[in-house]
Amino acid sequence: MATLRINGKGIEVSASADTPLLWVLRDELGLTGTKFGCGIGACGACTVIAGGTAIRSCVTPLSAVGSSEIITIEGLSSDGMHPLQVAWRELNVPQCGYCQCGQIMSAASLLKSTPNPSDGDIDSGMSGNICRCGTYPRIRAAIKEAAAAMSHAGKGASL
Repeated sequence: MATLRINGKGIEVSASADTPLLWVLRDELGLTGTKFGCGIGACGACTVIAGGTAIRSCVTPLSAVGSSEIITIEGLSSDGMHPLQVAWRELNVPQCGYCQCGQIMSAASLLKSTPNPSDGDIDSGMSGNICRCGTYPRIRAAIKEAAAAMSHAGKGASL
């Protein structure tokens, strides 16, 4: 048994220490917003935030997260109104949508460390998140719109 801190709650899990976080989130806890994509940490569909940093949950064993706060797409906002989620909807970012939860979580981590990112910051911060539909220009625009909304609201880049 291990206790994880996920989306602001302490949760007991029974998986072994070498189980990838992705499978605990999806199979044991029912948090299915985190997607399985490649299984080798290369596509970004499984991205969550642990300890304030975007990580690939498909290659991160439970033992590596320890007591870090883990935030999934379900925990980003209780009502779906995080500025990134709003911008994603307003700019029609997703096409198939499969990668979008991982994209949003990487963007949230980026905005936490870089509240007013340049195009280069976005390209660098989002590298490794693959969108087969090619919505990268809309992703970049949504990140900029969310950054502006967060700045205007005086919220900074909180998660």
